[in-house]
Amino acid sequence: MADAPAALKHVQVVPLAERHIAAVLEIEKASNSAPWSERSFRNELTHPDGIFLVTEGSGRVVGFAAGWVLADELHIINVAVDPQCRRQGLGRKMLVELLLHAQEKGVTCATLEVRAGNAAAIALYEDLGFHSCGVRKKYYPDNREDAVVMWLHELAEWSPER
Repeated sequence: MADAPAALKHVQVVPLAERHIAAVLEIEKASNSAPWSERSFRNELTHPDGIFLVTEGSGRVVGFAAGWVLADELHIINVAVDPQCRRQGLGRKMLVELLLHAQEKGVTCATLEVRAGNAAAIALYEDLGFHSCGVRKKYYPDNREDAVVMWLHELAEWSPER
């Protein structure tokens, strides 16, 4: 990955496109010990119930967030930020956009699983209104880490300024 600027400029969130795949794969490999395959990302280009957003800043891809709409529920399936660009509010920005897109589709709640040891992500999700509702024991195949199951109910009334 290229060196990241100290502060990103001109950050925008856009739908995943073919031109983003290589950069998204790099971020995924740097962020996830059990990364998705290229084929998995390519499948998201045409997923009929998917919302896949990419964040671009300073002329390059710096993160992504994805979810599937299942009936009236958004299942957040993957979120990652370039390790060199973390702690700049990008994860929050992407999640807010993902939740707003889901609201536009009539979704009423959102759920996700997060590694039990990922305190920063759990704190971000809680700050956005998610609540821990359970644990999936030994959920992650790479190291058998538990996953915390989190829900955001009443998405129809949710606001990022809550």
